[in-house]
Amino acid sequence: MSGEDPQLGLSEGVQRVAAALRELDHPHAPMLLDDAARTAQQAAEALGVSLGQIAKSIIFKRKPDEVAVLVITSGDRRVDETKVQALVCAAGSRLGRADAHFVKEHTGFSIGGVAPLAHAFEPVTLIDRELFRFTEIWAAAGHPHAVFKLQPQDLARLTGAVVADVVETSLCAVP
Repeated sequence: MSGEDPQLGLSEGVQRVAAALRELDHPHAPMLLDDAARTAQQAAEALGVSLGQIAKSIIFKRKPDEVAVLVITSGDRRVDETKVQALVCAAGSRLGRADAHFVKEHTGFSIGGVAPLAHAFEPVTLIDRELFRFTEIWAAAGHPHAVFKLQPQDLARLTGAVVADVVETSLCAVP
């Protein structure tokens, strides 16, 4: 890891995230990783944390109004699109997959670096309750090489998002 210098040659997206974190009095600035962390697995390995501690951002497109829907969940969980659709879509409306162009246009970030805040246009945001298993989590900070540390409660405070059950239920889950 190369440290916590939020101004040293950072992309516009990371600078936007750093500014939002400062404005919201978050104590941790974005950190640059030596290698890209485009996936939750890569981020966990680079940080030396468990996969579940990575707050991954999944973007969907709500049809027909084409609003971005951001779902933030643990890196070790899979989003259940049906659960998300039930929470954010009107009757008869559906969710769709968001392609790279849609993600960039609506969030201002490229896939692999979508932060949970400082979006170009405010998305509908859900946080999966599974993130609250951890005391410390890490989220993308606007670029595949940038992350920031936080607690799940911070994520809820910083985004104002609803906390809900939005992941697939494993048949092997232990109660």
